[in-house]
Amino acid sequence: MNIKQTADRHIANTYARYPLALVKGQGCTVWDDQGRAYVDFLAGIAVCNLGHSHPRLVETLTEQARTLWHVSNLFYTQPQAELAVWLTEHSFADRVFFANSGAEANEAAIKLARRYFKENGSPERYRIVSMQQSFHGRTMATLSATGQEKVRKGYDPILEGFDFVPFNDIEDLSCAIGPATCAVMLEPIQGEGGVVIPERDYLAQVRQLCDEKGCLLIFDEVQTGVGRTGKLFAYEHFGVRPDILTLAKALGNGLPIGAMLATERAAAAFVPGAHASTFGGTPLVTAVALEVLKLLTEEGILDQVEEKGAYLRARLADLKKKHPVIQSVRGKGLLIGAQLDVPGASIVNACMERGYLINCVQEKILRFAPPLIVSRDEIDGLIECIDEVLSVKCKV
Repeated sequence: MNIKQTADRHIANTYARYPLALVKGQGCTVWDDQGRAYVDFLAGIAVCNLGHSHPRLVETLTEQARTLWHVSNLFYTQPQAELAVWLTEHSFADRVFFANSGAEANEAAIKLARRYFKENGSPERYRIVSMQQSFHGRTMATLSATGQEKVRKGYDPILEGFDFVPFNDIEDLSCAIGPATCAVMLEPIQGEGGVVIPERDYLAQVRQLCDEKGCLLIFDEVQTGVGRTGKLFAYEHFGVRPDILTLAKALGNGLPIGAMLATERAAAAFVPGAHASTFGGTPLVTAVALEVLKLLTEEGILDQVEEKGAYLRARLADLKKKHPVIQSVRGKGLLIGAQLDVPGASIVNACMERGYLINCVQEKILRFAPPLIVSRDEIDGLIECIDEVLSVKCKV
């Protein structure tokens, strides 16, 4: 079978895929159907934090598959209960709602914020302030909450009730919050928006503003959560606790799971029948997610993320000195962006040809989100690759 031709013939044409058919993964390396190896600095878009085919995750999945796959949320299951305990004990939250993706987790957050005010006697408060260049998902509600026109294009009329302000602009945010506002929704670090880091005290000011205006604060940590930035949750870097937080991506290390975490006060608006998911938090995915979190924290992997991220940023900064095409390097932990002054697609492709997988967001920003187990040798190999590519494509 020619995988690429078969897929192009039978799968909906919603992705401009790279011309690779990947068939195997181990650690930070994946292989294509021709047997060629690639060092993966994308990790399934910040998903495979523990790399590919981690033996303990394979063992956990296999054992749970022999035990119980699915019974629906009409029944209690031990893996789901244990994961909920772990998440609440290690976060600000008191309650967890399990879903299947980041978009579904964000959908739950949007619904909870609106329902909270209706249940508390303020049905006029339904609007949510989100950020320009944000990304919250592809369902109708979450694309309506996304501050990127290219994501919303073609789906008008989008859902009413969302307002947008620039990220890092507390004055505009203050003006946007009105009597009808129920929540502010933002990513602590914008990933798809270009790895945009909040300015000093910005998130603390957002928290204070929400408290003053009486609205909820929602953090979308679908991309930044589960160790990506060097802490379990990115909000920990800034000393700011939300009312609602969403997770997905790395929580299952590739298995489809999303989670919405909330305080008891906010979560009380969800009662039986208010929201549901047939597959959310199956025994299979919650057993693996719990093992992911244990591995991150018990094996010392999380403790090394900030050091590895600082090393990668420093090596990229060295490249910036040599190659003026790199305008800036920014990031937190192992979520890093390199701003270029030219489109980055050809650089991504040239790196792929040399055996390294990266990607480009916002047209001119190279994004690096490798597995958290990446080694210095693998980082050094990537830097040598980019150096070679820029030397050829952007003459020094």
